[in-house]
Amino acid sequence: MPSERKAFALRLDPTLHDAIARLANAELRSVNAEIEFLLREALRVRGVKLGEKAAAEDNNNGGE
Repeated sequence: MPSERKAFALRLDPTLHDAIARLANAELRSVNAEIEFLLREALRVRGVKLGEKAAAEDNNNGGE
């Protein structure tokens, strides 16, 4: 993954975090990677296109 990432604090309900952690574990991802995957998936479902750079990252990471 590229080193240029936007870091920020995210507060989650503990039950939501636990559910994401279980899903991440099942998919062999970190919680952070799972949250990013879910956000990208949600944007794709809503028809929101990412910039060219982000689209290229999606292709290089198999859509993760």
